[in-house]
Amino acid sequence: MAQRMLACTACHGPQGRAAADGYYPRLAGKPADYLYHQLLNFREGRRVYPLMAQMVDPLSDAYLLEIAEHFAGLEVPYPAPAPVNATRQEMQRGEQLVLRGDAARGLPACAACHGSALTGVLPATPGLLGLPRDYLNAQLGAWRTGLRKAHMPDCMADIARRLAPEDIAAVSAWLATQRIPTNTHAVAPSGMPLPQRCGSAPPPTGNRR
Repeated sequence: MAQRMLACTACHGPQGRAAADGYYPRLAGKPADYLYHQLLNFREGRRVYPLMAQMVDPLSDAYLLEIAEHFAGLEVPYPAPAPVNATRQEMQRGEQLVLRGDAARGLPACAACHGSALTGVLPATPGLLGLPRDYLNAQLGAWRTGLRKAHMPDCMADIARRLAPEDIAAVSAWLATQRIPTNTHAVAPSGMPLPQRCGSAPPPTGNRR
């Protein structure tokens, strides 16, 4: 499987550790259900990136799941956080939004869905640490403009549209500079209700190709 996945790691870095250019994210160790649904989203047009769409278009659901499980099972080190150009005020704002949100603007904390350690929540919520700032900016921007979508209710699109551009810059700066905890795995759900309904990872429909 690793040999077959060389087409993926050519962009996403050796063993899916992330590319040095800052735009191709880490795949290794992310929840399999998350990776699987993102592959479906590229194939079905909810995420817009022609190169990915061309690669996954001829592949069956079963093979996409096999790809997702391959990368989810990789245990490889994370790089040290890269420095970013941000003011103290920006970093403080980023920390507030990630860990506590902004109730006055109806913004839940990122940690409310992505886990208090920000390493993700099973079965399908990804971690936010270890991602390049450029990638984080690009994805939040894509949610805001509709280039990235999920099944309804599209909670991330709703949240991203309520974030001001300076908020996105603050969130990405703070996240990109955080150290990776010893346990990098996604955690089990806490049992607490999510701050809003989210259709990002619907259950399988049985529609296989």
